[in-house]
Amino acid sequence: MSGFLAGADSGAGRAFVAALRDACHGPGFCYLVGHGVPSDLDRGVMSAARAFFALPERERRELAIAKSPHFRGYTVLGDEITKGKRDWREQLDAGAEEPAAAVRPGDPAWLRLRGPNQWPARLPRMRDAVLEWMHAMDVVGVAILRALALGLGQRIDHFDSAVLPRGDPHLKIIRYPAQHGPHDTGQGVGMHHDSGLVSFVLQDDVGGLQVEIGGELVDATPRRGTYVMNLGEMLQAATSGYLRATKHRVVSPPAGKERISIAYFFHPRLDCVFEAVELPPELAVEARGGENSDPNDPVLRRFGDNYLKIRLRSHPDVAAAHYADVRMPIEGRR
Repeated sequence: MSGFLAGADSGAGRAFVAALRDACHGPGFCYLVGHGVPSDLDRGVMSAARAFFALPERERRELAIAKSPHFRGYTVLGDEITKGKRDWREQLDAGAEEPAAAVRPGDPAWLRLRGPNQWPARLPRMRDAVLEWMHAMDVVGVAILRALALGLGQRIDHFDSAVLPRGDPHLKIIRYPAQHGPHDTGQGVGMHHDSGLVSFVLQDDVGGLQVEIGGELVDATPRRGTYVMNLGEMLQAATSGYLRATKHRVVSPPAGKERISIAYFFHPRLDCVFEAVELPPELAVEARGGENSDPNDPVLRRFGDNYLKIRLRSHPDVAAAHYADVRMPIEGRR
């Protein structure tokens, strides 16, 4: 990516645009290098993650996600659900640090997603380490969208309005422990598509992320100095499937191991409605169709509606505590 960051119109910049487009049209996953994020920020956020999971469980539980209508906080092992099955991971969810939005009667329910994070009192440096890394990843996210815009034959700023001056990103700091006993499902997190624009994963050296390519599961083996990057359903739908939101999962590590990963979901603003991209003819003929084929899980046009639908399904404890009045629509699919 470094050539593109140095000059989008340079030879290296154009080569990156072509390579990125091919990766996102083909497998839908790639390793990203040359992204410009200082390695000490990666080390800092990973160190903060390990320090958090080393806290006593009672201290982690003080940050329970069920306390937050913004879906920010700690989830204990087995309390998040993917495709109806429990994931074997614990995590701390965060987002843009801001006051809770003022929500009035009649306002969309997704406005409740905006608000403050929960941080552990015993780790005062964690907040700054995490937020600094998130800000650096925002810069990467904007650059990726601009490279994709060029690759799709659009103006370089085609997607800017969805994420500038702000988006609504989501961070997961995740620990996958080994499973034991007769109830071992092997599911760290179940097979799924991502829902937004672009996702980045900082992995430790323990594998487990698997990507479905050509009907087979392929290991995304950790590579030092890289982020694993993939796309969400909004870009797939907007390009009629030319860009791919690829299914993936994480399997539990072997006995005696644990996996730590930092997943950053570079989302658009919650009010964003992504319009179809008019592809050049030579790209349009390769578009596969972009709608999620599951009739029980339609892709809603407004990102806030779509994302709230997913969060309510994944965290029934938060839904019961803060969204008992909400009935998600199923109309408005792309």
